Amino acid sequence: MAEGDEDCCSEILKSDENGRPGETNLQEELQMFRARWMSELAPGVSSEAEVQSRKGAIRGSVGKAQDTKAKQEWAKEEKAKELFLKAAEKEQNGALYEAIKFYRRAMQLVPDIEFKINYNWSPDADGVGKNFIDDANDDSKMSDLLSYFQQQLSFQESSLKLCQPEYDVTQTHISVLPMEVLMYIFRWVVSSELDLRSLEQLSLVCKGFYICARDPEIWRLACLKVWGRSCVKVVPFITWRQMFLERPRVRFDGVYISRTTYIRQGEQSLDGFYRAWHQVEYYRYMRFFPDGQIIMLTTPEEPQTIVPRLRTKNSRTDAMLLGHYRLSQDTDNQTKVFAVITNKEEKSADYQKYRYFRRAPAQETDRSFHVGLQLCSSGRYRFNKLVWIHHSCQITYKSTGETAVTAFDIDKMYAPLFFARVKSFTAVSERPL
Repeated sequence: MAEGDEDCCSEILKSDENGRPGETNLQEELQMFRARWMSELAPGVSSEAEVQSRKGAIRGSVGKAQDTKAKQEWAKEEKAKELFLKAAEKEQNGALYEAIKFYRRAMQLVPDIEFKINYNWSPDADGVGKNFIDDANDDSKMSDLLSYFQQQLSFQESSLKLCQPEYDVTQTHISVLPMEVLMYIFRWVVSSELDLRSLEQLSLVCKGFYICARDPEIWRLACLKVWGRSCVKVVPFITWRQMFLERPRVRFDGVYISRTTYIRQGEQSLDGFYRAWHQVEYYRYMRFFPDGQIIMLTTPEEPQTIVPRLRTKNSRTDAMLLGHYRLSQDTDNQTKVFAVITNKEEKSADYQKYRYFRRAPAQETDRSFHVGLQLCSSGRYRFNKLVWIHHSCQITYKSTGETAVTAFDIDKMYAPLFFARVKSFTAVSERPL
C-alpha cells in the first residue's frame, strides 16, 4: 500500500510540473486508487460470509442427523412392540417355540421392550394385540355383571321391558307383569324356607331375571331370617347377598350327619371258653330350619333310609327330637350353635295293656338335651362341619319336681357332623319370604 502511494504521488508531481494536464491525470489516479482499495477490502468480507454460511450448514446437517436418528429409534421401538405382541399371542396359543423366536428378536432391537410395552396397543385394526384388548374388556364386564346388565337394559328403547319373549307367543308373557308383582313371585320362590338355590337357578333365565334375583330387599329379608336383629347393618359387607354367602351360618338345604363306631364287650359264654365282642355303629342326624327349629335323630339306620324322612318337621319317626337353636358369635370370631331339644314321654302303653295286673306306672318325665356345637368349614365347602362342645341331658320328674342333669363325655363317642346336601330339600312352604 505504501509503495502504491509513493508511485501515485510521484506521478502527480510530474503531472503538476507539466501544467494543466496533470489535474485530469489526478482524477484518473484517484479513481484507480479507489478501485484498487475496494478490491483489497472485498476478500475479507467474503471470507466472513463464508464462515457464517459454513456454520449454518454444519448446524443444519447436525439437526437433520438428530431427526433421522430419532425417527430410526421410533421405528425400531415400534417394530420391537409388534414382535413382542406377536410373541405374546404365540405364547397364548401354545406355540412356545415360535414365541421364543419373536421374544428374542424384539429384545435384540430394544432390550427393555417389556417395560415399554402397552398391552392395549394394537399395530393395526384386526392384527396382533387385539386379544389383549378383548380380554381386558371381558374382565371388566365379568367383574360386576349386575351393573353391566343394568347398563345394557338402560341403553335399550323405553318400550322394551325387563325381559322379552324369544319367540312369538299367543299367551300372555311374564314380561307383561309389573315389577312389583314380579318381585313378589321371586319372594314366593325363595319362600320362608329360604330356598335360595332355586332363586339362583331362576336368575339363569335371562338378564332381567338376573337383576331381579339380585334385589337387595330379598337378601336383606333372608339375612334377618337367619340372624335376626344382629344384622341390622350390612357393614362390614358390601351387599346383603355377600353377607348371606360369607357370614357363618348353618345350612338348610341338607342334613348334618355323623357316624359313630365303637366296640363293646359282650357276655361270657356258659362254658367260660370265650367272650364275645360287638361292633356298634349308629348315626346322628341334625336338620336345621330357617325359623329356628332343629330336628335331631339318633338311629342305627343308614342315611339312604332316614334322610328322606327329614324333609319336613312333621315327619313321624320314632325317637325324633324337636327343639330350637340360636347362633352365637364370640369375641374370638368363632360361631357356635346352641340348641335345646326336648323329648316328652307319655304313659307307657304296657301299663294300659296290663292295667289289671296292678303294675306300677312309670313316672312322667320331661327330658331336654342341651347341645353346644362349633360351626366350621372343611375343604372347599363352607359351614359344612359341626364340632361338639358339650352335650347334657336334663330330666325333670313331674310327680316330684326333681331335676337331674347328666353331662356326656363328648371326647369318646361324639364324632363331628358333616353336611350332606339333599337336592330334594326344596321349598315346600306356602308363605313367601
